[in-house]
Amino acid sequence: MKYNFDEIIDRKDTDSLNYDGWRQYIFKDDKNAKYNFDDDEFIRMWVADMDFSTPPEILNSLKERLDRKILGYTKVYNDEYYQIFENWCKRKYQWEIDRNEIVISPGIIPALNRIIPLIIDSNEKILIHTPSYAPFKNAGDYNSREVIYSNLKYVNGKYEIDLVDFEKKITNVDLNIRLFILSNPQNPTGHIWTEEELISIGKICFDNNVWIISDEIHCDLLRKGKKHVPLAKLFPNEDKIITCMAPSKTFNLAGNLMSNLLIKNEKVRHEWLKLYDDFISPLSIIATKSAYKDCDDWLEQLKEYLDDNFKLTHEFFMENFPKCNFIIPDSTYLAWIDINEYLPSYFNKDKLSLFFANKSGVLLEGGNMFVGNGDGFIRLNLACPREILIEGLNRIKTSLLSLY
Repeated sequence: MKYNFDEIIDRKDTDSLNYDGWRQYIFKDDKNAKYNFDDDEFIRMWVADMDFSTPPEILNSLKERLDRKILGYTKVYNDEYYQIFENWCKRKYQWEIDRNEIVISPGIIPALNRIIPLIIDSNEKILIHTPSYAPFKNAGDYNSREVIYSNLKYVNGKYEIDLVDFEKKITNVDLNIRLFILSNPQNPTGHIWTEEELISIGKICFDNNVWIISDEIHCDLLRKGKKHVPLAKLFPNEDKIITCMAPSKTFNLAGNLMSNLLIKNEKVRHEWLKLYDDFISPLSIIATKSAYKDCDDWLEQLKEYLDDNFKLTHEFFMENFPKCNFIIPDSTYLAWIDINEYLPSYFNKDKLSLFFANKSGVLLEGGNMFVGNGDGFIRLNLACPREILIEGLNRIKTSLLSLY
């Protein structure tokens, strides 16, 4: 293998959320709060960035840009950026995009916070599936828009859209839902919705004058043999779709702060550009261009390594905790694992993260952190060197066995 995904990289004292900010993020605690393990002893399997090196092609591009010696005010002025992203979408998804629809955001979370008041009024509501990536709800709260839930159905360990409930809520005039935020691939489950499912929910929304924001940030991290279809590809003439894509998850560039939104609606796009046509870090542009242009081989080897990590994790749980429901996800590097059968009746499922932190020194996210419909689940980040993964899994095993 050309790239070394077994390399263990020291992230201490880099102001990393993963390493330095977990107390504040997971536990809403003071940065100096004490736990049963020292910082250096924790295994970090929580937030969605990787413990692998950012691709060397990107790092080399950044070094070359730094050699130009000036980091002045910068925007995307060169059409090369748009051509590179167009080529990426065509190469990976056979999707012809219109470069005129692309706007830049420092990330998907700020994009959600910014776009919601541009498309729905304060008395109009938002629908999300649960379990859900928490910033979907937070974006509604941030903008004082009420968020309504449609629970995914959990059938034989797999997730399905409850189309009956979904349509009932979309068509309920009293609820006044005017925006649905779609996660595809779904976070936290990692499920890729089929074309049939996407067409069904799309038609329900558009027939009822409901916008869709489609967060497709995990779409590049597919398991072998899986296929992702962008929602907007299925509705090429519909201007009530906003697609969110980024290199942040794919190439470990979360701190690069550069994401792409495709906004077909001219009025909304005009409003966005009027308010948010910000200057950009020159390093962000260089890194993003390099990611989409130079790193196909790196991504393929990453996916092979992740496939093996998922296989190892699945075998581990089937051997040690066979009553756990864990199906390897279609995409992402995040494992969504149902451990309900191994939690005693007295156990407070809202404290899963705290339990594993103090009992085993593993930082992970409990299902309660995903808005709703996730009690008794844990989400594990498997984008780490195999040595770290094995150590983390063994610690989780010890913790679960201690409950009995």
